[in-house]
Amino acid sequence: MSFQAYLDSLEDKTGQTPDQLLALAHARGFGADTKAGEVVSWLADGWGVGRGHAMAFVHVLKNGATISDRHVGTTGTHRDASTALRLDGRARR
Repeated sequence: MSFQAYLDSLEDKTGQTPDQLLALAHARGFGADTKAGEVVSWLADGWGVGRGHAMAFVHVLKNGATISDRHVGTTGTHRDASTALRLDGRARR
């Protein structure tokens, strides 16, 4: 599953775009220095989100909407089209 696909699935599971989840996380006081386990628990308790999807969100919370180019342009299951992640939701594409 690509990194973007994890975020898209997170939107399906929560009904919130990644941008909306970021706003909710920041309102709770979560930021780049928040421990991953706290965010994982929050997503699991609130929406039943699994660890893999939650960790993709943790990456965005800590690092922003950019990922490594390691899988960009590859043909594997983890391939992404770009190093830029879309956080504004599927409907905006």
